[in-house]
Amino acid sequence: MDLLAVFSHTLQVTLPVFAMVFLGIVFKRIGWIDAHFISMASALVFRATMPTLIFLSIVRADLDVALQPGLIVYFLGFSVLSFFLAWGWSIWRCPHAERGVFTQGAFRGNCGIVGLALAANQYGDYGLSLGSILVGGIIIVYNVLSAIILAYYSAGARSGIGAILKHIAKNPLILGVLLAIPFAYFHIDLPAWLLTSGDYFGAMSLPLALVCIGGTLSFTSVKQSSGLALDASLWKVVWLPLLGVLGAFALGYRGRELGILFLFFGSPGAAASFVMAKAAHANAKLAANIIVITTVASLFTLSAGVFILKLIGWI
Repeated sequence: MDLLAVFSHTLQVTLPVFAMVFLGIVFKRIGWIDAHFISMASALVFRATMPTLIFLSIVRADLDVALQPGLIVYFLGFSVLSFFLAWGWSIWRCPHAERGVFTQGAFRGNCGIVGLALAANQYGDYGLSLGSILVGGIIIVYNVLSAIILAYYSAGARSGIGAILKHIAKNPLILGVLLAIPFAYFHIDLPAWLLTSGDYFGAMSLPLALVCIGGTLSFTSVKQSSGLALDASLWKVVWLPLLGVLGAFALGYRGRELGILFLFFGSPGAAASFVMAKAAHANAKLAANIIVITTVASLFTLSAGVFILKLIGWI
């Protein structure tokens, strides 16, 4: 493929997503949105519009194509492995009190928003359908492992197994996945007006969420970042995506599947990392710094990754 065509394709995948993040930065700076708007809009996305988008994408999916047990097991399995790799590194390099936040920031990605938006932009309905199924599984993995590691290293955490299970059971994104699978599996038809209304409602999810991410970014935090934040960020956007893609390639994954795996593995840190760190009375500033650095850096690492993988013919 021509080098210029590959570069153009790369920009078509990544720039629309990060343009929405940039708009969020601009809107916050000029006063069009504020902390209250971001808080309410983020809650709306999490509780309503994103579950609707995920539900409809799975309902319309051809599960014979989108439901790929082997790929799902690899994605979730490598995510668990990345947790232990980051934890092991933190034991070697981090002060005891910071290990929980470091580990969470190094392995937990924003798959539900950035990863899903990139997959949908790159692979259309297929990317959205397969990505939604991956999101449903990874939400459970992220929440369980993050709660465990923060509880282990943070004296103020109150995250018992009961609290973790309750949190998972009430997660709207997980509920959206679980509710959609029977509809897709048994081919239950929904009224056309309901599908159209759902499309209008769910279509707000990705742009609104991305704008909110931009509105929460603080570049002052980047300037004040510690070496631990930079170290965790390198794990999140460079080392783990590299290892994840190489492992998937070795197992025979190519094309769309490998591309979606890369976009999910390379997603920046999740905003929920900050929320959970704060609730556990851990170092929330470190968690925030990791989110900011990985969000900014992923614009370049994801673009470079897509460019290279496309150029060598892996995706």
